[in-house]
Amino acid sequence: MTLASTKRIGALALAAGVLVAACGGSAATQAPAGGQEAGSGVEGEIFVTGSSTVEPISTAIAEAFAAANAGFGYTVEGPGTGDGFKKFCAGEADIADASRAIKDEEAAACKDAGIEFVELKVAFDGMSVVTSPENTAVACVSFADLYALVGPESTGFAKWSDAAALAAELGSKTVMPDADLSITGPGEESGTYDSFVELALKGIAEERGQDAVTRPDYTASANDNAIIDGISGSPTSLGWVGFAFAEENKDKVLELQVAEDVNGTCVAPTPESVSDGSYPLARPLFIYINKAMAAENPALGAFVDFYLAEGTIATALETVPYVNLPAETLAETRAAWDAAK
Repeated sequence: MTLASTKRIGALALAAGVLVAACGGSAATQAPAGGQEAGSGVEGEIFVTGSSTVEPISTAIAEAFAAANAGFGYTVEGPGTGDGFKKFCAGEADIADASRAIKDEEAAACKDAGIEFVELKVAFDGMSVVTSPENTAVACVSFADLYALVGPESTGFAKWSDAAALAAELGSKTVMPDADLSITGPGEESGTYDSFVELALKGIAEERGQDAVTRPDYTASANDNAIIDGISGSPTSLGWVGFAFAEENKDKVLELQVAEDVNGTCVAPTPESVSDGSYPLARPLFIYINKAMAAENPALGAFVDFYLAEGTIATALETVPYVNLPAETLAETRAAWDAAK
């Protein structure tokens, strides 16, 4: 569990109490999607692993469910989406939290291990491109700018201005300051890393015959607090982190606007722009359920029923700036779970 997620879990404990209260009195009576009542004496244990981004949501909901079911036990950890899928596809976890969709090779590993799963979309998040509040030279970056600054062809660039020629070659007119470029961001074990590469860098990299990766010479961390500290520790820093973490640390970092197209429309990350997809670095968040374990463990099925019950996710998201699914998308998620059961 990262320090950042521990920090947020403390705040999300409040959401657990609200969830239980919303279900009515000391024994919850709200019937979730599958008909399992939250306060009906569910017994058993579950293990959830994966994304540190999704971890606070799953933790808040597990706390609420446990408060209404004394015999229910849970462990929720957040080593990262990739590491979580390794455990999940090895049959070691009931649920994998994920800040990106499962990769083909991960799905193949699950299949080889005989593990069938169902993918459930639970919320939206964005990735914020951040710098120090002291850095007033740049207000907006395009995907071309990000490729020039942190992509596979930018290894060794020590100043923002070192990326100017590559950015110009890609058609950018962004003025790169003659200032030190200190980059801090997620490591390769993180779904936030994968999503950033997929959305911001992959298209340009493939067009230029490059691997879809970041430059290797930056400070990488699985600890979101460490990323925030790295960004705030340099006056001309650059990095990226989940929108929720950036919003929680507005006193330490400055969120840049992002344009998908070179010299295109700059869009700031907000709950509204993430929800409607106008912010270019928006992404869905998922949970993956081991279908065999759900069939064998009534506590797992009841927990997922509760997770998808009316108002459960929305209440959990009141304390973090993730974005609720539109009603029709949540209905699709519930339908996928009902079909899997």
